[in-house]
Amino acid sequence: MKTLKFKEDLVPLVLSGEKYSTWRLFDDKDIQAGDEINFVNAKSGDHFASAKVIRVLERPLGKIKDEEIAGHEKYDSKEQMYSAFANYYQKPIGPETVVKIIWFELMRGS
Repeated sequence: MKTLKFKEDLVPLVLSGEKYSTWRLFDDKDIQAGDEINFVNAKSGDHFASAKVIRVLERPLGKIKDEEIAGHEKYDSKEQMYSAFANYYQKPIGPETVVKIIWFELMRGS
């Protein structure tokens, strides 16, 4: 089963259902709708949930629509968003960088 890591402060948001999408750049796991994925706390390495991918969309960061942000943490500006992703991935990030938006549903009993 594929695995995605989440920063520790995002784990409660995922578990509460407030966060139901994740954005990934440079997807090396080829995540597709229908995939079942294990979620792991990036800091502790502990499995905290399993989910089913219900929708996937790829688009340049600079062209993300407001409705596609639902279920994901918000950024104060596009520049803050680019900076945050540049920090995560340790690569230059800009409006042309393609993001994979992954919407998911938690699988109960996971």
